[in-house]
Amino acid sequence: MKYPKEYIDEIKNRLKVSTVVSKNINLKKRGKEFVGLSPFKTEKTPSFTVNDEKGFFHCFSSGEHGNIFDFLMKTQNLKFGETVKILASMAGMQPYTFSKSDEIREKKFQIYIEIYLKYIDYYHRQLLENDSNKNIREYIKKRNLTINEIKKFKIGYVEKNPSFYEKLKKNYNDLDIKESGLFYFDEKKEKNIERFKDRIIFPINNISGKHIAIGGRTLNQTSYIAKYINSPETIFYKKGSNLYNLDLARKFSNSSENIYVVEGYMDAIALNKHNIENVVANLGTALTNKQIQTLCQFFNHIIICFDGDKSGYSAALRAAENLIQELKPDKNISFLFLPEKEDPDTFVNKNGKDKFIKFTEDNLNSIYTFLFQHYKGETDGTPSSYAKFEKKLRYIASSIKDEFIKKYTLEFFLEKINELTPNLRNFSKNKFQKINKTLTSTKKHFDETKSLTQVELKEFSFIYLLLNNIELTKINIEIINKVKLFTKENKMVFDQILKDLNSQQGINDLSLNIDQELINRINKFASIKYILKGLKNDQNKIMDLLIEIIKDLKNYELERRIEELESKFSKDLSESTFNEIKELKKLQKVN
Repeated sequence: MKYPKEYIDEIKNRLKVSTVVSKNINLKKRGKEFVGLSPFKTEKTPSFTVNDEKGFFHCFSSGEHGNIFDFLMKTQNLKFGETVKILASMAGMQPYTFSKSDEIREKKFQIYIEIYLKYIDYYHRQLLENDSNKNIREYIKKRNLTINEIKKFKIGYVEKNPSFYEKLKKNYNDLDIKESGLFYFDEKKEKNIERFKDRIIFPINNISGKHIAIGGRTLNQTSYIAKYINSPETIFYKKGSNLYNLDLARKFSNSSENIYVVEGYMDAIALNKHNIENVVANLGTALTNKQIQTLCQFFNHIIICFDGDKSGYSAALRAAENLIQELKPDKNISFLFLPEKEDPDTFVNKNGKDKFIKFTEDNLNSIYTFLFQHYKGETDGTPSSYAKFEKKLRYIASSIKDEFIKKYTLEFFLEKINELTPNLRNFSKNKFQKINKTLTSTKKHFDETKSLTQVELKEFSFIYLLLNNIELTKINIEIINKVKLFTKENKMVFDQILKDLNSQQGINDLSLNIDQELINRINKFASIKYILKGLKNDQNKIMDLLIEIIKDLKNYELERRIEELESKFSKDLSESTFNEIKELKKLQKVN
């Protein structure tokens, strides 16, 4: 029997190709793609590429090409059915058993999404085309939404006295309509009532983009009517397992490591309007582990941005205490608190995209810092309050499932507590303090180095070698002239060095017209300085080092060009492009 297309598509949509492939192959990010050594042929230079955006892998050395299913079948010699089971498990989905009940469920699901599609299409058109809904369109316009957002998110409006139930009855039975959750039975009136009558509706999609639920906002100012309501949970819609806009946001995981999690539909739509499209909204419930696990399939950094009021802060605190338990070493969760009485919708409409991004950069709190600061705020300076404070943080750290995260979270908390109680540290020996200071300094240097790219570090060493071996540099000026640097600041320094070397005056400390901070940075991070110290001005060995660095920089230039051509080849499959890639790879081997 065939697996339902919807089930297969769900697996594809939940898993990035790079996630599946990287379990067997070491991949390296190159622009929007990943590269690695071919699993189909023995090779030293990577020719295997993965494109998450297009959902395929391509091996230039063997010609193999396909999706995640093809990859497992070809590399592990599996049948399709076995592959589906493995990938479904990896995607956190239940195995498909082909029982009679599964067949019935699949048919029910098809009916379910048909009902939602007809319902949402109808009321979307009503909002756009019905003259009696002009006032609703004016209200939406006042909320800073344009026709583009209405169409993109298929926003609709259900009139005050709708009768769509009768339209659906022509094609579907009462049970199927009832199970959609779009209607409820009014016993007094003895009729089915539309749950979202007199509300603007926001379709909620599953990860494949199928409509499975609705959120509705009333325009009625009456206090006893809830401003927002959602579809009730159904057999095909679970609030804690879905996120608004995830079907669109997941497509941006190739261009961004971050995903914003906001509280409301309007927050997500407003950010989208301002070209911040890596955003989802939770659906009226506390954030769940299931939702975070789903986001972690696509993004490495989750930024929770709730409203800047008391309820938003409380929701963030509950989320932090719950979600820290599930943290993994390669994933981060941070919190962004907007100014009081602001939410993402109002803030981005007032200030625009650039200020929102800048506010994020300046005000982001890691989950660890947020929890520490919150419980620190509950202390009153007494020993008992500090004891309670430390006990709470130890408890939070102990709840973390990953042993490495648990260990370093506890160390982080205890180090921060130490800063609050400096007198206790006076009991430590001076020797220990000195070692601790050295370790802190080393860690700081290591953390700074981690933010630099490999080519940037290589360029630092190249420039450092030139500046500290002027005579050798002058002799080899013809070779050095041909070297290409890639980072902006390093290129500025290198261009000035070449300018001075090629002038009659020649290079010296006075004529090197470069910001001293750039020179200091080169001196700080050039790892070659430690090697040069041991060479004691041995010109032959220093020359060997220079040649080696130039080769590395040349290979990086070749890698960049190969990357561009491979990306081009994945689109046009041109033979000339392929041949050019082969020639450049031969040059890499020569180097």
